[in-house]
Amino acid sequence: MTVHTTAEAQPDAPVPVVRDLRGRGGRSPRTLRFAEGDVVVVSGLPGSGKTTLLRRAVTGVGIDSQDTRKAWEARMGAVPYALYRPVVRVAHFLRMHRALRSGGGLAVHDCGTHAWVRWSLARGAARGGRSLHLVLLDVSPRTALEGQLARGRKVSSYAFARHCRAVPRLIAAVAQGRLPRGVASAVLLDREAAQAVARIAFEESPGRG
Repeated sequence: MTVHTTAEAQPDAPVPVVRDLRGRGGRSPRTLRFAEGDVVVVSGLPGSGKTTLLRRAVTGVGIDSQDTRKAWEARMGAVPYALYRPVVRVAHFLRMHRALRSGGGLAVHDCGTHAWVRWSLARGAARGGRSLHLVLLDVSPRTALEGQLARGRKVSSYAFARHCRAVPRLIAAVAQGRLPRGVASAVLLDREAAQAVARIAFEESPGRG
């Protein structure tokens, strides 16, 4: 496992850490452990397996944008999704922050293209003395497209191209130890490493509670 630290932390703050679990042939930890009350943001290309990982592994509260979209699709019927996409995004954002205020461990599905979403969650977590962590799924665009077809929900070519620009940049920066502002740590997973993860657990840590 490759571990990077950054020099951007304040003197009295924990040094951000990156755990790179890619390329280990599936010989990866089965459990990703975080402190109780912390926030984990799972990001990656559409079709990379974010929803699958959340539903299989999260032991705390999981907030999936796909659930919000499905709820609105049921209400809107035949109305094209593009017409009410902004409403779904706002509803997902509000749902995340309601869960954040509960104080328990929280895992969130996020596309990774909007830095302000991570920053908003990081600020909310910090107000409660908690930390925000990233779990980044690093898969090829081809693999992500296959994932979209498998789930029967393909994003538009325009949207996918935008994700293919933003997500690899985020992954490359994190791999070099440059974490986004407000992020305490990150875990990089390829497809095999993600499939090996059975639990994303929030556990009481020394000095908390």
